[in-house]
Amino acid sequence: MKTNPPLPRLTGFTLIELLVVIAIIAILAGMLLPALGRAKAKAHGIACLGNGRQMMLAWRLYVDDHLDKVPQSYGPNEWVDGDLDFTSKPENWDINRNLTKSLLWPYCGQAAGIWKCPGDKSTVKANGVVYPRVRSIAMNAWFDSTDVAGFGPAGFRIYKKMSDLLDPGPTLTWVFLDEREDSINDGEMVVGMWGYPDLPLQWKIVDYPASYHGRAGGLSFADGHAEIKKWQDPRTVPPLTKGLSLNVASANNKDMFWLMERSTRKAN
Repeated sequence: MKTNPPLPRLTGFTLIELLVVIAIIAILAGMLLPALGRAKAKAHGIACLGNGRQMMLAWRLYVDDHLDKVPQSYGPNEWVDGDLDFTSKPENWDINRNLTKSLLWPYCGQAAGIWKCPGDKSTVKANGVVYPRVRSIAMNAWFDSTDVAGFGPAGFRIYKKMSDLLDPGPTLTWVFLDEREDSINDGEMVVGMWGYPDLPLQWKIVDYPASYHGRAGGLSFADGHAEIKKWQDPRTVPPLTKGLSLNVASANNKDMFWLMERSTRKAN
């Protein structure tokens, strides 16, 4: 007597098994995504350090070619012109407006990429097109600025030549810093010296350093080395906004003290 062969058993996920697989994938993604984010931030930090070292090489070549004289951070012969904001004006997005005319442009390999931290994603819109802004770096205002003397008591050094860097010395004097996208405007980054070193109630934030690398920002120093500095005080890293207030009191802010320590000193 013939019997029908048994039907083949269909294999596949049950609904419960499918939900378990989805849950496992979600857990793995939750574990991996933060690690990927940290890896990306670290890569940006490494690129930022490279940019800082290249800018310092350009700065030093300029100094060597100009009889030890440093470029002005602000003034009639400033290292770079332009006043950044979030409007459509060309100096925000066109490197040919200011960057290619900079005193340092011939010394930096004409590499526009080193003028901006890879973590700075700020953009502007012009003629219906969205452009990245061209610059995130600013120069220490105590390098031959014409207006920095008003940002502290009288007597602090305004460096005009490399040979003026006696105190705290080239290794501890920063030249370039990545400034926040909502703080950067002209080519100088001002660190006010009110209350330095022992009157912390007088300390202020004039301009804000960037914090694109996990609450940390890039700086480069007169001896040629670059650092990523982790900021400690939440007042140094407020949320990004296009209406950030500058030149504000920041008593006992250890980040401001750290910057003051590495910006200038009282002349003897």
